[in-house]
Amino acid sequence: MDEVIQVTQWLSSITPRKKAKLFFFTTHADAPSPMVGSNDVDTHEETQLPLATTVALHNFKNIDEFLKKKVITFSCYNVIENEITKTDYEYLRFYSACKYLDVVPPFLDLEKISAIQNKFEMTDEERDYRLLLDSADLVLEKVCDSLKPAGVSQMWTALRKARNLIRGVKTIDIIGFFVDPNPTRIQECLFFFIVRFLQKADKINRVNTNRLERLIAQCDESSSCEEGKTIDFIIDSLRFYPTELYPFGFCLIMCVIEGRDGAMQEIEKTMEISRHLGMITHTEKNPTKETIELVKKELMKPKYQFYSSFTCWFMSHGDSNSMVLADGETIEREWFLTSFPDISTFQLKPKVFFMVSCRGANKFSLKGDEFESQSATCDYYDIGSTLIRNRMLDITDSVRDISYVQPMMDTLVAYSTILDHLSGRANTHGSIYVDRACVLMSENISRGRSSTEILEHLSQDLHEILQETMDEDRIVYKQACHYDSFFRKTLKLPYTRHPKEDVHSAPQ
Repeated sequence: MDEVIQVTQWLSSITPRKKAKLFFFTTHADAPSPMVGSNDVDTHEETQLPLATTVALHNFKNIDEFLKKKVITFSCYNVIENEITKTDYEYLRFYSACKYLDVVPPFLDLEKISAIQNKFEMTDEERDYRLLLDSADLVLEKVCDSLKPAGVSQMWTALRKARNLIRGVKTIDIIGFFVDPNPTRIQECLFFFIVRFLQKADKINRVNTNRLERLIAQCDESSSCEEGKTIDFIIDSLRFYPTELYPFGFCLIMCVIEGRDGAMQEIEKTMEISRHLGMITHTEKNPTKETIELVKKELMKPKYQFYSSFTCWFMSHGDSNSMVLADGETIEREWFLTSFPDISTFQLKPKVFFMVSCRGANKFSLKGDEFESQSATCDYYDIGSTLIRNRMLDITDSVRDISYVQPMMDTLVAYSTILDHLSGRANTHGSIYVDRACVLMSENISRGRSSTEILEHLSQDLHEILQETMDEDRIVYKQACHYDSFFRKTLKLPYTRHPKEDVHSAPQ
Protein backbone atom coordinates (compact mmCIF):
# COMPACT_ATOMS: atom_id res chain seq x y z
CA MET A 1 0.00 0.00 0.00
CA ASP A 2 1.18 3.52 -0.79
CA GLU A 3 2.87 5.17 2.21
CA VAL A 4 0.79 8.36 1.98
CA ILE A 5 -2.41 6.30 2.00
CA GLN A 6 -1.20 4.38 5.07
CA VAL A 7 -0.43 7.59 6.93
CA THR A 8 -3.82 9.09 5.98
CA GLN A 9 -5.65 6.00 7.23
CA TRP A 10 -3.65 6.07 10.46
CA LEU A 11 -4.51 9.74 11.06
CA SER A 12 -8.20 9.12 10.40
CA SER A 13 -8.23 6.52 13.19
CA ILE A 14 -6.99 9.01 15.82
CA THR A 15 -9.45 11.17 17.78
CA PRO A 16 -8.99 14.97 17.73
CA ARG A 17 -8.12 14.90 21.41
CA LYS A 18 -5.29 12.41 20.90
CA LYS A 19 -4.04 14.33 17.85
CA ALA A 20 -3.70 17.47 19.97
CA LYS A 21 -1.83 15.53 22.67
CA LEU A 22 0.40 13.77 20.15
CA PHE A 23 1.35 17.13 18.66
CA PHE A 24 2.02 18.52 22.15
CA PHE A 25 4.25 15.63 23.24
CA THR A 26 6.09 15.61 19.90
CA THR A 27 6.87 19.35 19.95
CA HIS A 28 8.75 19.09 23.23
CA ALA A 29 9.59 22.52 24.64
CA ASP A 30 13.19 21.87 25.70
CA ALA A 31 15.79 21.55 22.96
CA PRO A 32 18.04 18.49 23.59
CA SER A 33 21.32 19.52 25.16
CA PRO A 34 23.64 18.48 22.30
CA MET A 35 21.43 20.29 19.82
CA VAL A 36 21.33 23.70 21.49
CA GLY A 37 22.29 26.38 18.99
CA SER A 38 21.79 24.10 15.96
CA ASN A 39 20.35 25.71 12.86
CA ASP A 40 17.50 23.26 12.39
CA VAL A 41 15.69 23.96 15.67
CA ASP A 42 12.09 25.00 14.97
CA THR A 43 11.25 28.61 15.69
CA HIS A 44 8.50 29.45 18.13
CA GLU A 45 6.16 30.66 15.41
CA GLU A 46 6.61 27.57 13.22
CA THR A 47 5.95 25.20 16.10
CA GLN A 48 2.91 27.11 17.32
CA LEU A 49 1.29 27.73 13.93
CA PRO A 50 -0.57 24.38 13.60
CA LEU A 51 -2.10 24.85 17.07
CA ALA A 52 -3.08 28.45 16.34
CA THR A 53 -4.74 27.66 13.01
CA THR A 54 -6.56 24.65 14.49
CA VAL A 55 -8.09 26.89 17.15
CA ALA A 56 -8.91 29.68 14.69
CA LEU A 57 -10.33 27.50 11.90
CA HIS A 58 -11.87 24.74 14.05
CA ASN A 59 -10.24 21.94 12.06
CA PHE A 60 -7.14 19.77 12.42
CA LYS A 61 -5.82 20.06 8.87
CA ASN A 62 -2.48 21.66 9.81
CA ILE A 63 -1.89 19.32 12.74
CA ASP A 64 -2.61 16.38 10.41
CA GLU A 65 -0.09 17.76 7.93
CA PHE A 66 2.50 18.22 10.68
CA LEU A 67 2.08 14.63 11.95
CA LYS A 68 2.05 13.24 8.40
CA LYS A 69 5.31 15.04 7.64
CA LYS A 70 6.86 13.64 10.84
CA VAL A 71 5.93 10.06 9.98
CA ILE A 72 7.20 10.31 6.42
CA THR A 73 10.44 11.95 7.62
CA PHE A 74 11.01 9.11 10.06
CA SER A 75 10.30 6.48 7.42
CA CYS A 76 13.02 7.99 5.21
CA TYR A 77 15.47 8.55 8.06
CA ASN A 78 18.70 6.58 8.07
CA VAL A 79 20.10 6.08 11.55
CA ILE A 80 23.70 7.29 11.57
CA GLU A 81 25.98 5.36 13.90
CA ASN A 82 27.77 7.13 16.75
CA GLU A 83 26.25 10.54 16.12
CA ILE A 84 23.13 11.62 18.01
CA THR A 85 21.00 13.97 15.94
CA LYS A 86 17.94 16.11 16.55
CA THR A 87 15.90 13.59 14.55
CA ASP A 88 16.98 10.83 16.96
CA TYR A 89 15.43 12.74 19.85
CA GLU A 90 12.30 13.50 17.83
CA TYR A 91 11.90 9.88 16.76
CA LEU A 92 12.13 8.63 20.36
CA ARG A 93 9.71 11.31 21.61
CA PHE A 94 7.26 10.56 18.81
CA TYR A 95 7.38 6.81 19.41
CA SER A 96 6.91 7.15 23.17
CA ALA A 97 3.98 9.56 22.71
CA CYS A 98 2.31 7.19 20.24
CA LYS A 99 2.84 4.28 22.63
CA TYR A 100 1.45 6.26 25.57
CA LEU A 101 -1.64 7.34 23.60
CA ASP A 102 -2.02 3.87 22.04
CA VAL A 103 -1.79 5.19 18.48
CA VAL A 104 1.47 3.62 17.25
CA PRO A 105 1.43 3.58 13.43
CA PRO A 106 1.46 -0.08 12.32
CA PHE A 107 4.05 0.80 9.69
CA LEU A 108 6.47 2.57 12.08
CA ASP A 109 9.92 0.98 11.87
CA LEU A 110 10.61 -0.20 15.43
CA GLU A 111 14.02 -1.49 14.42
CA LYS A 112 15.05 2.15 13.98
CA ILE A 113 13.87 2.85 17.53
CA SER A 114 16.14 0.08 18.76
CA ALA A 115 19.05 1.40 16.68
CA ILE A 116 18.62 4.90 18.12
CA GLN A 117 18.44 3.48 21.65
CA ASN A 118 21.74 1.72 20.93
CA LYS A 119 23.28 5.11 20.05
CA PHE A 120 22.13 6.44 23.43
CA GLU A 121 23.73 3.37 25.07
CA MET A 122 20.45 2.49 26.75
CA THR A 123 20.29 -0.62 28.91
CA ASP A 124 17.38 -3.06 28.72
CA GLU A 125 15.66 -1.24 31.60
CA GLU A 126 16.08 2.11 29.87
CA ARG A 127 14.32 0.91 26.70
CA ASP A 128 10.95 1.24 28.39
CA TYR A 129 8.98 3.80 26.35
CA ARG A 130 7.84 5.53 29.56
CA LEU A 131 11.39 6.75 30.21
CA LEU A 132 11.22 8.74 26.96
CA LEU A 133 8.08 10.66 27.95
CA ASP A 134 8.62 14.06 29.52
CA SER A 135 7.11 14.05 33.01
CA ALA A 136 6.45 17.80 32.93
CA ASP A 137 4.35 17.38 29.77
CA LEU A 138 2.38 14.58 31.43
CA VAL A 139 1.54 16.86 34.37
CA LEU A 140 0.39 19.58 31.97
CA GLU A 141 -1.75 17.02 30.15
CA LYS A 142 -3.52 16.21 33.44
CA VAL A 143 -4.07 19.91 34.09
CA CYS A 144 -5.67 20.21 30.65
CA ASP A 145 -7.90 17.19 31.32
CA SER A 146 -9.08 18.83 34.57
CA LEU A 147 -10.34 21.97 32.78
CA LYS A 148 -13.54 22.46 30.85
CA PRO A 149 -13.47 24.33 27.52
CA ALA A 150 -14.74 27.47 29.29
CA GLY A 151 -11.79 27.30 31.72
CA VAL A 152 -9.23 27.23 28.91
CA SER A 153 -11.07 30.08 27.19
CA GLN A 154 -10.87 32.13 30.39
CA MET A 155 -7.13 31.45 30.62
CA TRP A 156 -6.76 32.72 27.06
CA THR A 157 -8.66 35.92 27.87
CA ALA A 158 -6.40 36.50 30.89
CA LEU A 159 -3.27 35.92 28.77
CA ARG A 160 -4.43 38.39 26.11
CA LYS A 161 -4.55 41.10 28.77
CA ALA A 162 -0.79 40.77 29.31
CA ARG A 163 -0.03 43.11 26.41
CA ASN A 164 3.71 43.41 27.03
CA LEU A 165 4.02 39.63 26.89
CA ILE A 166 2.05 38.99 23.69
CA ARG A 167 2.91 42.09 21.66
CA GLY A 168 4.07 41.26 18.12
CA VAL A 169 3.35 37.51 18.29
CA LYS A 170 1.64 36.62 15.01
CA THR A 171 0.22 33.28 16.12
CA ILE A 172 -1.65 34.98 18.97
CA ASP A 173 -3.22 37.41 16.50
CA ILE A 174 -4.31 34.43 14.36
CA ILE A 175 -6.36 33.05 17.25
CA GLY A 176 -7.89 36.42 18.13
CA PHE A 177 -9.06 37.85 21.43
CA PHE A 178 -12.13 35.72 22.17
CA VAL A 179 -12.29 31.97 21.57
CA ASP A 180 -15.46 29.92 21.24
CA PRO A 181 -14.95 27.16 23.83
CA ASN A 182 -17.63 24.86 22.39
CA PRO A 183 -16.02 23.12 19.35
CA THR A 184 -14.99 19.60 20.32
CA ARG A 185 -11.36 19.21 21.39
CA ILE A 186 -10.31 22.71 20.40
CA GLN A 187 -9.70 23.26 24.12
CA GLU A 188 -6.64 20.95 24.11
CA CYS A 189 -5.08 22.83 21.21
CA LEU A 190 -5.66 26.18 22.91
CA PHE A 191 -4.33 24.99 26.28
CA PHE A 192 -1.22 23.47 24.71
CA PHE A 193 -0.69 26.68 22.71
CA ILE A 194 -0.77 28.72 25.93
CA VAL A 195 1.69 26.36 27.63
CA ARG A 196 4.18 26.26 24.78
CA PHE A 197 3.94 30.03 24.35
CA LEU A 198 4.80 30.63 28.02
CA GLN A 199 7.67 28.13 27.81
CA LYS A 200 9.15 29.70 24.69
CA ALA A 201 8.79 33.16 26.29
CA ASP A 202 10.82 31.92 29.32
CA LYS A 203 7.89 32.51 31.66
CA ILE A 204 7.47 28.88 32.77
CA ASN A 205 9.51 25.68 32.75
CA ARG A 206 9.31 22.30 34.48
CA VAL A 207 10.00 23.96 37.88
CA ASN A 208 8.76 27.53 37.52
CA THR A 209 5.03 27.39 36.84
CA ASN A 210 3.86 30.49 38.73
CA ARG A 211 2.81 32.33 35.57
CA LEU A 212 0.60 29.44 34.46
CA GLU A 213 -0.83 29.06 37.96
CA ARG A 214 -1.83 32.74 37.93
CA LEU A 215 -3.73 32.26 34.67
CA ILE A 216 -5.59 29.28 36.09
CA ALA A 217 -6.34 31.19 39.32
CA GLN A 218 -8.27 33.78 37.28
CA CYS A 219 -10.76 31.18 36.04
CA ASP A 220 -14.29 30.94 37.42
CA GLU A 221 -14.38 27.65 39.31
CA SER A 222 -18.05 26.88 38.67
CA SER A 223 -17.65 26.96 34.88
CA SER A 224 -14.01 26.05 34.35
CA CYS A 225 -13.35 22.77 36.20
CA GLU A 226 -14.34 19.24 35.30
CA GLU A 227 -16.52 17.37 37.79
CA GLY A 228 -14.65 16.58 41.01
CA LYS A 229 -11.89 19.10 40.31
CA THR A 230 -11.30 22.53 41.81
CA ILE A 231 -9.02 25.45 40.97
CA ASP A 232 -6.96 24.73 44.11
CA PHE A 233 -6.63 21.05 43.13
CA ILE A 234 -5.41 21.95 39.64
CA ILE A 235 -2.91 24.54 40.89
CA ASP A 236 -1.64 22.18 43.60
CA SER A 237 -0.87 19.56 40.92
CA LEU A 238 1.66 22.03 39.46
CA ARG A 239 3.47 22.45 42.76
CA PHE A 240 5.08 19.02 42.76
CA TYR A 241 8.18 18.00 40.88
CA PRO A 242 7.02 16.17 37.75
CA THR A 243 7.95 12.51 38.20
CA GLU A 244 5.06 10.82 36.42
CA LEU A 245 5.09 7.19 35.27
CA TYR A 246 8.09 4.86 35.27
CA PRO A 247 10.91 5.28 36.09
CA PHE A 248 10.72 7.51 39.16
CA GLY A 249 14.33 8.49 38.50
CA PHE A 250 17.94 7.34 38.43
CA CYS A 251 19.55 6.11 41.65
CA LEU A 252 23.31 5.97 42.21
CA ILE A 253 24.51 3.90 45.17
CA MET A 254 28.11 4.35 46.31
CA CYS A 255 29.23 2.29 49.28
CA VAL A 256 32.66 1.73 50.84
CA ILE A 257 32.73 -1.86 52.04
CA GLU A 258 36.27 -2.11 53.45
CA GLY A 259 36.28 -1.71 57.23
CA ARG A 260 32.51 -1.19 57.45
CA ASP A 261 30.58 -4.10 58.95
CA GLY A 262 27.15 -4.57 57.41
CA ALA A 263 28.00 -2.56 54.30
CA MET A 264 26.63 -5.25 51.96
CA GLN A 265 23.34 -5.06 53.86
CA GLU A 266 23.27 -1.31 53.20
CA ILE A 267 23.68 -1.93 49.48
CA GLU A 268 20.96 -4.58 49.42
CA LYS A 269 18.50 -2.35 51.28
CA THR A 270 19.09 0.76 49.20
CA MET A 271 18.93 -1.24 45.96
CA GLU A 272 15.68 -2.88 47.06
CA ILE A 273 13.95 0.36 48.05
CA SER A 274 15.11 2.23 44.95
CA ARG A 275 13.70 -0.49 42.70
CA HIS A 276 10.58 -0.61 44.85
CA LEU A 277 10.13 3.11 44.15
CA GLY A 278 10.57 2.52 40.43
CA MET A 279 14.11 3.83 40.02
CA ILE A 280 16.74 2.51 37.63
CA THR A 281 19.75 1.81 39.82
CA HIS A 282 23.54 1.72 39.45
CA THR A 283 25.84 0.56 42.25
CA GLU A 284 29.52 1.36 42.82
CA LYS A 285 31.21 -0.69 45.53
CA ASN A 286 34.37 0.69 47.13
CA PRO A 287 34.44 3.96 45.16
CA THR A 288 37.61 5.98 44.71
CA LYS A 289 38.00 9.54 43.48
CA GLU A 290 38.63 8.15 39.99
CA THR A 291 35.36 6.20 40.24
CA ILE A 292 33.47 9.35 41.17
CA GLU A 293 34.92 11.26 38.20
CA LEU A 294 33.98 8.43 35.84
CA VAL A 295 30.43 8.36 37.20
CA LYS A 296 30.09 12.12 36.76
CA LYS A 297 31.27 11.77 33.17
CA GLU A 298 28.77 8.96 32.60
CA LEU A 299 25.88 11.05 33.95
CA MET A 300 26.60 13.74 31.36
CA LYS A 301 25.63 11.38 28.53
CA PRO A 302 22.50 12.42 26.59
CA LYS A 303 20.34 9.51 27.75
CA TYR A 304 20.21 10.85 31.30
CA GLN A 305 18.20 13.88 30.22
CA PHE A 306 15.21 11.52 29.92
CA TYR A 307 15.25 10.84 33.69
CA SER A 308 12.99 12.99 35.85
CA SER A 309 14.98 12.81 39.12
CA PHE A 310 18.36 11.81 40.58
CA THR A 311 19.05 10.10 43.93
CA CYS A 312 22.45 9.30 45.38
CA TRP A 313 23.33 7.21 48.44
CA PHE A 314 26.93 7.68 49.62
CA MET A 315 27.95 5.41 52.51
CA SER A 316 31.40 5.48 54.08
CA HIS A 317 33.40 6.51 57.12
CA GLY A 318 33.92 10.25 57.55
CA ASP A 319 34.62 13.23 59.77
CA SER A 320 33.27 16.77 59.99
CA ASN A 321 34.41 17.79 56.50
CA SER A 322 35.36 14.72 54.51
CA MET A 323 34.50 11.14 53.58
CA VAL A 324 36.91 8.19 53.44
CA LEU A 325 37.11 6.32 50.13
CA ALA A 326 37.99 2.68 49.55
CA ASP A 327 41.70 3.39 48.92
CA GLY A 328 42.05 5.37 52.16
CA GLU A 329 42.00 8.72 50.39
CA THR A 330 39.45 11.33 51.48
CA ILE A 331 37.24 13.74 49.57
CA GLU A 332 35.64 16.90 50.84
CA ARG A 333 31.94 16.38 51.39
CA GLU A 334 31.22 19.86 50.09
CA TRP A 335 33.14 19.17 46.87
CA PHE A 336 31.13 16.02 46.27
CA LEU A 337 27.80 17.74 46.88
CA THR A 338 28.49 20.76 44.69
CA SER A 339 29.92 18.82 41.73
CA PHE A 340 26.91 16.58 41.04
CA PRO A 341 24.05 19.13 41.00
CA ASP A 342 25.79 21.07 38.22
CA ILE A 343 25.44 18.18 35.73
CA SER A 344 23.36 19.56 32.86
CA THR A 345 21.27 16.42 32.27
CA PHE A 346 19.61 16.84 35.68
CA GLN A 347 19.10 20.60 35.69
CA LEU A 348 15.60 21.69 36.85
CA LYS A 349 15.07 18.19 38.24
CA PRO A 350 15.01 17.09 41.89
CA LYS A 351 18.31 15.71 43.17
CA VAL A 352 18.39 13.94 46.55
CA PHE A 353 21.64 12.99 48.33
CA PHE A 354 21.74 10.64 51.31
CA MET A 355 25.11 11.20 53.00
CA VAL A 356 25.65 8.31 55.39
CA SER A 357 28.86 8.71 57.39
CA CYS A 358 30.14 10.02 60.69
CA ARG A 359 30.70 13.78 60.80
CA GLY A 360 32.79 13.70 63.95
CA ALA A 361 33.23 11.70 67.18
CA ASN A 362 30.81 13.47 69.52
CA LYS A 363 27.90 11.55 71.01
CA PHE A 364 24.61 12.73 72.46
CA SER A 365 25.01 10.45 75.49
CA LEU A 366 22.31 9.85 78.09
CA LYS A 367 23.20 10.46 81.76
CA GLY A 368 20.75 10.18 84.62
CA ASP A 369 17.85 12.64 84.63
CA GLU A 370 19.69 15.20 82.58
CA PHE A 371 17.40 14.78 79.58
CA GLU A 372 13.99 14.88 81.22
CA SER A 373 11.42 16.34 78.85
CA GLN A 374 10.73 20.03 79.14
CA SER A 375 7.40 21.70 78.41
CA ALA A 376 6.82 25.14 76.96
CA THR A 377 3.88 27.22 75.91
CA CYS A 378 3.64 29.36 72.80
CA ASP A 379 1.52 32.36 71.98
CA TYR A 380 -0.16 32.24 68.58
CA TYR A 381 -1.15 35.39 66.78
CA ASP A 382 -3.85 35.47 64.13
CA ILE A 383 -2.62 37.86 61.46
CA GLY A 384 -5.02 38.63 58.66
CA SER A 385 -3.61 37.63 55.26
CA THR A 386 -5.18 40.69 53.60
CA LEU A 387 -3.32 43.00 55.96
CA ILE A 388 -0.05 41.22 55.16
CA ARG A 389 -0.60 41.37 51.41
CA ASN A 390 -1.35 45.07 51.54
CA ARG A 391 2.06 45.74 53.12
CA MET A 392 4.06 43.53 50.73
CA LEU A 393 5.92 44.40 47.54
CA ASP A 394 4.15 44.14 44.21
CA ILE A 395 6.54 41.89 42.25
CA THR A 396 5.84 42.35 38.54
CA ASP A 397 6.82 40.12 35.60
CA SER A 398 9.47 42.61 34.54
CA VAL A 399 11.64 41.80 37.56
CA ARG A 400 11.21 38.03 37.36
CA ASP A 401 13.61 35.69 35.55
CA ILE A 402 13.67 31.90 35.27
CA SER A 403 16.55 31.59 32.78
CA TYR A 404 19.47 31.56 35.23
CA VAL A 405 19.51 29.04 38.08
CA GLN A 406 21.96 28.51 40.94
CA PRO A 407 23.47 25.00 40.55
CA MET A 408 22.36 23.85 44.02
CA MET A 409 18.70 24.68 43.38
CA ASP A 410 16.34 21.67 43.25
CA THR A 411 18.78 19.73 45.45
CA LEU A 412 18.11 18.10 48.82
CA VAL A 413 20.95 16.78 50.99
CA ALA A 414 20.02 14.36 53.78
CA TYR A 415 22.66 13.71 56.44
CA SER A 416 22.64 10.61 58.64
CA THR A 417 23.89 12.69 61.59
CA ILE A 418 24.54 16.27 62.63
CA LEU A 419 27.90 18.01 62.38
CA ASP A 420 30.72 16.67 64.60
CA HIS A 421 28.69 13.61 65.66
CA LEU A 422 28.78 9.85 65.13
CA SER A 423 26.55 7.99 62.70
CA GLY A 424 25.56 4.70 64.33
CA ARG A 425 25.68 1.26 62.76
CA ALA A 426 24.87 -2.35 63.62
CA ASN A 427 27.55 -4.99 63.08
CA THR A 428 25.40 -7.20 60.89
CA HIS A 429 22.94 -4.75 59.32
CA GLY A 430 25.07 -1.68 58.67
CA SER A 431 23.83 1.87 59.07
CA ILE A 432 20.77 2.24 61.29
CA TYR A 433 19.89 5.40 59.36
CA VAL A 434 19.83 3.50 56.05
CA ASP A 435 17.71 0.73 57.59
CA ARG A 436 15.05 3.11 58.96
CA ALA A 437 15.02 5.27 55.81
CA CYS A 438 14.35 2.25 53.59
CA VAL A 439 11.63 0.93 55.92
CA LEU A 440 9.79 4.28 56.01
CA MET A 441 9.99 4.78 52.25
CA SER A 442 8.64 1.29 51.64
CA GLU A 443 5.77 1.82 54.09
CA ASN A 444 4.73 5.13 52.56
CA ILE A 445 4.49 4.22 48.87
CA SER A 446 0.92 4.88 47.66
CA ARG A 447 0.18 7.24 50.58
CA GLY A 448 0.97 10.46 48.76
CA ARG A 449 3.85 11.33 51.10
CA SER A 450 6.57 13.74 50.05
CA SER A 451 10.31 13.14 50.45
CA THR A 452 10.57 15.80 53.16
CA GLU A 453 7.67 14.27 55.11
CA ILE A 454 9.52 10.95 55.06
CA LEU A 455 12.72 12.63 56.27
CA GLU A 456 10.89 14.37 59.09
CA HIS A 457 9.37 11.05 60.16
CA LEU A 458 12.82 9.48 59.86
CA SER A 459 14.26 12.17 62.15
CA GLN A 460 11.66 11.34 64.78
CA ASP A 461 12.04 7.58 64.40
CA LEU A 462 15.86 7.58 64.50
CA HIS A 463 16.05 9.88 67.51
CA GLU A 464 13.91 7.47 69.55
CA ILE A 465 16.43 4.63 69.13
CA LEU A 466 18.96 4.05 71.90
CA GLN A 467 22.36 3.11 70.49
CA GLU A 468 25.49 1.91 72.22
CA THR A 469 29.14 2.40 71.29
CA MET A 470 31.13 -0.75 70.51
CA ASP A 471 34.16 0.26 72.62
CA GLU A 472 34.83 -0.69 76.23
CA ASP A 473 32.98 2.35 77.58
CA ARG A 474 29.65 1.10 76.10
CA ILE A 475 28.18 4.60 76.04
CA VAL A 476 24.44 4.80 75.31
CA TYR A 477 23.63 7.64 72.96
CA LYS A 478 21.09 9.00 70.52
CA GLN A 479 21.56 9.97 66.88
CA ALA A 480 19.99 13.01 65.19
CA CYS A 481 19.70 13.27 61.41
CA HIS A 482 18.76 16.33 59.36
CA TYR A 483 18.53 17.64 55.82
CA ASP A 484 19.22 20.81 53.85
CA SER A 485 16.72 21.57 51.11
CA PHE A 486 17.02 23.82 48.07
CA PHE A 487 13.80 22.43 46.60
CA ARG A 488 11.43 24.76 44.78
CA LYS A 489 8.65 22.20 44.52
CA THR A 490 7.50 19.18 46.51
CA LEU A 491 8.91 15.75 45.57
CA LYS A 492 6.33 13.04 46.20
CA LEU A 493 6.95 9.32 46.37
CA PRO A 494 5.21 7.43 43.55
CA TYR A 495 1.67 6.27 44.17
CA THR A 496 2.28 2.83 42.68
CA ARG A 497 5.04 0.28 42.90
CA HIS A 498 6.85 -0.52 39.68
CA PRO A 499 7.58 -4.24 39.39
CA LYS A 500 9.86 -5.43 36.65
CA GLU A 501 7.07 -7.11 34.68
CA ASP A 502 5.48 -3.69 34.03
CA VAL A 503 8.27 -2.83 31.57
CA HIS A 504 7.32 -2.69 27.89
CA SER A 505 10.22 -1.89 25.60
CA ALA A 506 10.79 -1.61 21.89
CA PRO A 507 12.08 -4.74 20.15
CA GLN A 508 15.78 -5.30 20.58
